[in-house]
Amino acid sequence: MIELNHVTKRFGPQLAVDDLTLHVPAGEIYGLLGHNGAGKSTAIGMMLGQVWPTSGELRICSFDVTAHRRQALQKVGALFESPAFYDYLTGWHNLEILSSYTAPPSRARLREVIEWVGLSGREHSKVRTYSHGMRARLALAQALLPNPELLILDEPSDGLDPEGIHEMRQTILRLRSELRLTILLSSHLLNEVEQLCTRIAVLNQGRKVFEGPLAETRRQENRVRLKVGDFAAAAAALREKGLISDQRDGQFVTLSRGIGTDQVVRLLVERGMPVYEIAREEETLEQFYLSLMDNERKSRI
Repeated sequence: MIELNHVTKRFGPQLAVDDLTLHVPAGEIYGLLGHNGAGKSTAIGMMLGQVWPTSGELRICSFDVTAHRRQALQKVGALFESPAFYDYLTGWHNLEILSSYTAPPSRARLREVIEWVGLSGREHSKVRTYSHGMRARLALAQALLPNPELLILDEPSDGLDPEGIHEMRQTILRLRSELRLTILLSSHLLNEVEQLCTRIAVLNQGRKVFEGPLAETRRQENRVRLKVGDFAAAAAALREKGLISDQRDGQFVTLSRGIGTDQVVRLLVERGMPVYEIAREEETLEQFYLSLMDNERKSRI
């Protein structure tokens, strides 16, 4: 659905995107991550034909964006940067005007997308009366009007309260499951990415430093969380028998190679130490991302 092959973008001497290759298959919710200035917005701008690449090839829906922009973006909806609306007009009128620049939709299609994003009953209210969350839903409705196959969302939950973030997350999941959309999601909210995306790519200073399934970021180590009556005594007994190699924070132990949690529990029970909880610690996306960025900084020193 999206193919970027060795794409580079320079703004004068500034290298914004450096030899970027990305492949987003159909049906994915694909996360694009990175710090401010990492090159995410520039990459999305090039996908949408708003920024011209210095070199490389971009193909959207099998069409070359630079050579055939109209065909490439015909089935693409996008929520990019800060959407602007006419505050003195209704949500409905805004959608009519903004869509008229491309292909004016039918009234039935307008009603359909308004219902999809949860604005039914407020579509004829002036946009100046809308909350931030309602504006975000109106922007999403605008992106859905062309009946896209690919949806590009740049920080769709930016500025929303927890309830609004939850509603946006559920809407994105519905778009994929019910409308079979492919979705490229750029976000700073790693917890949201973790709950939504099937694959991710991480950019750092314009370069791709990771791409792969989200499952690859959840590396499981031999570290387990152990809740017992006396952690210090339990850890000492486990070390004595060579079952653990490390302990920390009064609740985590690192199992020795080849040791399972069942062996830990058995020893502690035999020693008369009650075990209230034992569970492997799974690395979160936030931990993976921060570790990745730390390794990148160290490699540049």
